[in-house]
Amino acid sequence: MARRGYDYARPVRRILVALLVMVLMAVFVFWRIDSPRAERMRAAVVDRFLPSMDWAMVPVTAASRMVASFQSYQRLYEQNQELRRELQRMSAWKEAAVQLEQENAKLLAQNNVRLDPALTGVSGVVLADSGTAFRQSVLLNRGARDGILEGWATMDGLGLVGRISGVGETTSRVMLLTDPSSRLPVTIQPSGQRALLTGDNTALPYLDFMESPENIRPGDRVITSGDGGLFPPGLLVGQAVQTTDRRMRVRLAADYGRLEFLRVLRSHPAEQLVDSGVLILPPEPGMIGPQLPQPAPTPTDQAAALATAPVPALSPAPEADREAQASD
Repeated sequence: MARRGYDYARPVRRILVALLVMVLMAVFVFWRIDSPRAERMRAAVVDRFLPSMDWAMVPVTAASRMVASFQSYQRLYEQNQELRRELQRMSAWKEAAVQLEQENAKLLAQNNVRLDPALTGVSGVVLADSGTAFRQSVLLNRGARDGILEGWATMDGLGLVGRISGVGETTSRVMLLTDPSSRLPVTIQPSGQRALLTGDNTALPYLDFMESPENIRPGDRVITSGDGGLFPPGLLVGQAVQTTDRRMRVRLAADYGRLEFLRVLRSHPAEQLVDSGVLILPPEPGMIGPQLPQPAPTPTDQAAALATAPVPALSPAPEADREAQASD
């Protein structure tokens, strides 16, 4: 087994450690001496060695910059959150502005649109929505004192909504087109097809009794036809659509989601008949089928017919007339 040589590094390390401790103790004692000369020496040492210690301040400077960056990021995060909250508030104001704009447009449309020079209207506010699973109607704050009559059409400024189905003194009920009992004669343009719009308690009432369904296309304009004299002709109802069940329905032009203001159209009064005698009445319906054979008259029936027959007036004879003239 080989022997290790003498380790000369250990004593050198001990000497260096001892010298370092002595130098540090001397610097500590020197730094603690309260003397003007020692103070000048300390200032000279600081002026000599401190400027060259910038390399030692690099980690500290980097750490301070990291702390400042983190504080700046924290401020940016708080500002971002504040801007998000402000954006949410502005979105709410934007929605309110859009609603007010739509309401203003509806009111302007109700006040300016004149479908017929002789067709005027009365605007009212919807008080309540009394829609149920079996009935679709709303309550309007216009009644008999405002001249409202049952059967008049109502619009929201965009399209037809329904008709007046009940009138009180200060309120009236409007039956919507989506009501199951609603039936409205309509015309589909541009084909000119006539149909019946029937409500079924859904947002898309269906078209029934169409003359030629193959001539109707999705997107066709649906207006009132005026048949029956209940509604004025030409009122916008909506657009034709075809659902998944291959049935033609109507997407209503009126905004049923926000029924706030309605316009009641004063329809023309129905024409009343003064003299019914000028009408040509149809003949009374007789017996359907071939006539039954009549029995031959008996002598008794013939004698009764002769007895009841009127006696014709006899004119005077010509001779009697001449004798009367001669005597005169």
